Amino acid sequence: MRVLHVGCGPSRVPEVIFSPAEWTEVRLDIDPGVKPDIVASITSMPVEDASVQAVYSAHNLEHLAPWEVPQALAEFRRALAPGGFVMVAVPDLQQAARRIADGEGHAVAYEAPCGPITAFDIVFGWSRATASNAWMPHRCGFTLETLHELLCAAGFKDVLVRSTAWQLEAVGVKDGNGA
Repeated sequence: MRVLHVGCGPSRVPEVIFSPAEWTEVRLDIDPGVKPDIVASITSMPVEDASVQAVYSAHNLEHLAPWEVPQALAEFRRALAPGGFVMVAVPDLQQAARRIADGEGHAVAYEAPCGPITAFDIVFGWSRATASNAWMPHRCGFTLETLHELLCAAGFKDVLVRSTAWQLEAVGVKDGNGA
């Protein structure tokens, strides 16, 4: 089985979900510096229709303009084989907004492998990365409701969205008949 890891950056798909014994990872990113298998935007992917069984997207949809998100989701769905699934993780804008409204926007919300993350980093992009990488600022945001609505509008079925530790995680399925 093949998993398309979109907006992969330097990381790999989580092996706990996509065991290398069962899955072949295809890495796609707009930044050639991270050495992906495919250099492309997630809004226009040179990937064959129905050619992968899963699409994994962790923390990259928020880097798109709002009008580009439906384009990216349509591309994810197009690349998926019938019965395939998409997994998406994005920052939880509601949690960040609560922290900012409480006057704690610059306080450390959590420690990530890359360093401390604030609510403002969640909304606007990690401040240390945005200054040196034009693709890193956040251009849009998501709540449980908006992420669910966008995935359903893109044609995914059985969409589940949950909020966990400053991020939203969603799964959706492409119909088995490919519709």
